[in-house]
Amino acid sequence: MHIHSRIPALRAALKNRGRVVFVPTMGNLHAGHISLMREARAHGDTVVASIFVNRLQFGPHEDFDQYPRTFEADCEKLEAAGVDVLFAPTEADLYPEPQGYFIEPPAIQNVLDGEFRPGHFRGVATVVAKLFNCVQPQAALFGKKDYQQLMVIRNMARQLALPIDIIGGETVRAEDGLALSSRNGYLSAAERAEAPRLYRLLTGIRATIRSGERDYAALEAKAAAELADAGWQTDYVSLRQQSDLAPPQDRNAPLVVLAASRLGTTRLIDNIEI
Repeated sequence: MHIHSRIPALRAALKNRGRVVFVPTMGNLHAGHISLMREARAHGDTVVASIFVNRLQFGPHEDFDQYPRTFEADCEKLEAAGVDVLFAPTEADLYPEPQGYFIEPPAIQNVLDGEFRPGHFRGVATVVAKLFNCVQPQAALFGKKDYQQLMVIRNMARQLALPIDIIGGETVRAEDGLALSSRNGYLSAAERAEAPRLYRLLTGIRATIRSGERDYAALEAKAAAELADAGWQTDYVSLRQQSDLAPPQDRNAPLVVLAASRLGTTRLIDNIEI
């Protein structure tokens, strides 16, 4: 695996490498990330990963400084997964001057996670657009665990006519159902034992809807109440259309149920397609 931090060197290394498939990350890699790397191999000739903790997508009181940075261990995992090239820029490489131009997503950035993390998706879209321009891939993979992020990036690529196939990778879970996340490491032992409740609630909602229930507001409220009773602080439990994350309007539209809730000091997100 070749490692580059400078943009010109990266671009030179990727010349004449066939179809390039890109998997951007912020590092602190787990099995969910590695599954994306392995899946990427099926979509092209050269697999490129990136590691960059993007300051622009963190709010002023979020965990940018505390976000786990495990570069050496990450490199070992990427090499074992068969990644060909790692792009690991510093802030000076990617933002050599203060970023004055931004990608401003439409109203989708202000709902669900965006309501509770103002500016987050603006920062995500901006850095991903910049990474796309550095790597110039023909395809890119993003995990479905960050469902709203996947939707923002997919819509950005379509509306800006970027020649990149955006591919969603399935969420990887622990045996008890907890979606794998870099932030799971913040959980105490007791919190880790409680954390799978979120997944159980989402699967319960899916089963209830499949049985014919259509009172979505009641299902959302019941799930939020159960989380509250168990000591969680919930931002949202919400049923949305998969296509645009709008509230359900078409009874036949495929749905997704999304949730974000804080367990102790750790904010967990999850979703299940229906």
